[in-house]
Amino acid sequence: MTISNKKQRPYKVRPLLRGPKRIRTAVEAFAELCLATRPSDHKKQNLQKAFLKVRFVSCKNRVFLSIISNYANPKFYIILMNSIAASELIINERGAIYHVNCRPEEIANTIITVGDPDRVKEVSKHFDSIEFKNQHREFVTHTGFIGKKRISVTSTGIGPDNIDIVLNELDALVNIDFETRNIKEDLTSLNIIRVGTSGSLQQEIPVDSFVASTHGLGLDNLMNFYIHKTNEEENQILHAFNTHTQLHQGISEPYINGAAVSLLKNFVKNFHQGITVTCPGFYGPQGRVLRMGLTHPQLIDRLTTFSFGQHRISNFEMETSAIYGMGKVLGHSCVSLSAIVANRITKEFSKDGGAAVENLIKKTLETIDTTI
Repeated sequence: MTISNKKQRPYKVRPLLRGPKRIRTAVEAFAELCLATRPSDHKKQNLQKAFLKVRFVSCKNRVFLSIISNYANPKFYIILMNSIAASELIINERGAIYHVNCRPEEIANTIITVGDPDRVKEVSKHFDSIEFKNQHREFVTHTGFIGKKRISVTSTGIGPDNIDIVLNELDALVNIDFETRNIKEDLTSLNIIRVGTSGSLQQEIPVDSFVASTHGLGLDNLMNFYIHKTNEEENQILHAFNTHTQLHQGISEPYINGAAVSLLKNFVKNFHQGITVTCPGFYGPQGRVLRMGLTHPQLIDRLTTFSFGQHRISNFEMETSAIYGMGKVLGHSCVSLSAIVANRITKEFSKDGGAAVENLIKKTLETIDTTI
């Protein structure tokens, strides 16, 4: 039900699920009284306080339903559907979102992300057909088909800061109405598969092999800017990691999230699996020394020797934890796949990293076509 008048944006009033049945309560009069006219300045503050909790939790509808259903005798709730400001959701003149420069109809629900813009064409060359190509800055997107399956491949650039841009904008393309600037009532979950390169932190994970990341453990701090939750196992792994490495003392506030099991289960054969550490840089944050000294010179040893039950750190790179963390909060299924181009323990580097990546691309597309 939507209530509005000529002077105000529409507001939606939604009955709450109570037990097995939806309560049908006549709340039109109450809603119109409270929302259809703008409160005077001296009353606005009290109204905002009254609806502060509703506004906050309405951004996370599932959490809100869980909380309010524990109240003594709930009958209904009201969500204030204020549109997202132009400065927050930037849409260009062709109706595309700002950085990736795509319109909602130009991306598929299964998306491969690659760091290198030049790698996009190395993925899409295997498509049976391509319907859309676009480039803006380092963000290149191709959308097409393998058989009857529609797929997009998008370059993110390097690092968790770029993942923040791409994941937010891919989510906006499917879950925000660009006409009204409101979050859609029915949300879409994307399949997001990272295909990239990485360095091994275990001697038995050689160059040119593949890793499917069970978890992304971030040293980059990105997810500390967002409200996010971890399960009990993730909390235990993180506690053990902090105790073992002491990286949370002044350098970072590590976080961890798991892969989507629905995707990870498809990448077992011919894949190593383990925790992937995401670093905010390539040199010092990954223990490399050129001309600057390191605050944590024992970083590689501490990462390599960490274990918790059957979990160990298999590799590190610069995107996985951000993808896993944001994907989990936004309700998308994510998995990160890496071609190992360096082994930091044996000090080897792949003699043909391009071939390793090409093999990973083919394996990924075959799996998407047949099982995802």
